[in-house]
Amino acid sequence: MAHKLNVAVILEATRPAFANQMTFPQSLAELTRIGVEWYSADLARLEKTHYNAAGDSVTDPLPLADPPNIAEEFSADGVVAALRSIQQGKTDYAQFLRQIMSAGCAVYWVFLKGRKAIYIGRRGDFHVENFPAAK
Repeated sequence: MAHKLNVAVILEATRPAFANQMTFPQSLAELTRIGVEWYSADLARLEKTHYNAAGDSVTDPLPLADPPNIAEEFSADGVVAALRSIQQGKTDYAQFLRQIMSAGCAVYWVFLKGRKAIYIGRRGDFHVENFPAAK
């Protein structure tokens, strides 16, 4: 039976990423533990919506200060560069969001069970990123 999603628990699992207290793999593990199956990030509205298998959802704001405009043209290379930078620990989550927005990403979906993320531009261009193999 799927867990009922709880706003306070979702916030507790996601806020540490903005404070650089939790890595992306740690965040995914915590979200999976509390029953999140997938989530979407709407960068135009600066909010994330988390979903469980039962169809329950929780939406919370992305506390991104000074967000850039989302570029009109989508640059998959720009998104990939931002991904590699955060994977290597060279940037934090807030800077990652700014970089992908500047690369034209308007929304992204993360599928925990499918182990992939899809980054989508304003015109439907997209990049699929499979999660790196677990170490």
